[in-house]
Amino acid sequence: MKVELIFRVLGAIGAAIGGWSVGAGLAATAGEGQQLRYVIAISVAGFGLGLLLTPYITLYPMIWLRDHIRKIPAQDLVAATMGLVIGLIISVLLAIPLSMLPSYFGRLLPFAAAIFFGYLGVVTMVARKRDIFGLFGSRLAGPAGEGGEHSQSMQVIVDTSAIIDGRIADISQTGFISGALVVPRFVLNELQHVADSADALRRNRGRRGLEMLNRLQKEAIVPIKVVEIEINGVGDVDGKLVKMAKQLRCPIVTNDFNLNRVAAIQGVRVLNINELANAVKSVVLPGEEMVVRVIQEGKEHGQGVGYMDDGTMVVVEGGRKFINSEIEIVVTRVLQTVAGRMIFAHTKD
Repeated sequence: MKVELIFRVLGAIGAAIGGWSVGAGLAATAGEGQQLRYVIAISVAGFGLGLLLTPYITLYPMIWLRDHIRKIPAQDLVAATMGLVIGLIISVLLAIPLSMLPSYFGRLLPFAAAIFFGYLGVVTMVARKRDIFGLFGSRLAGPAGEGGEHSQSMQVIVDTSAIIDGRIADISQTGFISGALVVPRFVLNELQHVADSADALRRNRGRRGLEMLNRLQKEAIVPIKVVEIEINGVGDVDGKLVKMAKQLRCPIVTNDFNLNRVAAIQGVRVLNINELANAVKSVVLPGEEMVVRVIQEGKEHGQGVGYMDDGTMVVVEGGRKFINSEIEIVVTRVLQTVAGRMIFAHTKD
């Protein structure tokens, strides 16, 4: 508010001085008794207009431009600047021959060429930035996903479900995620809303998520950034995440099945924690022998159920009588389902 008031006052003073000059010029054509009235009236009018309109032509456009520049990826800004400089250099080289044209062409065409080639340079560099930067091996070429050849992403957006799940903290410590973990403010707000829920289960999940986020900030080997990016025109958090990921051109870390599908449809890369967990489970082939502890009976008659160290379910035919005992089994088949991997086996004897 203080900055806006300063702009208003300065604008009002400048407009009043301009009004004084205009009033003095008009007063020269008026009668002697009306000259002072012209000067004072136009100066007061200029002061009032300056006080009222100055923020709308100075401060507010600057704030709008600043907010939009913050949302533009750094590689786009660099590419646009380089394209503008190249386009203006070309227009300067063409300005000399164009200025020699007769009549209005010599005065208008250099200016039109500057606008055209400046715009053409910006559009060309932004559209082909990955290819151009890639020629020089620059990291500004950015992550792959929209035609680029570079696969390393500078940052990844973390979803609420991934924070509550907690495994992202362990994954970040392994070094598999090389970029910064970005937590949008609206994700943090959703997490706080869940933690304040009247439902005990949701409240515990929200508190666990806040604890995991605190652990990430303390123990993760990659930087954690909470960003203040407003996504307009989208109400739900999943939609905001997808739109933000498209703006920043970076993947989303989640274990939400629905978000995974929605993001994939819109061309956004998703790092699904559940898929990662399934991918790193032990590979077991039919005919292999192992030892498993049967802890409960299965759905079918005589079946027993146990679990491997990585959580994979093992269904043992005839294993019901060995509940709470460790037995040797032989794998008969492995079934991959949406929920995960299941192993079927029978006792060795």
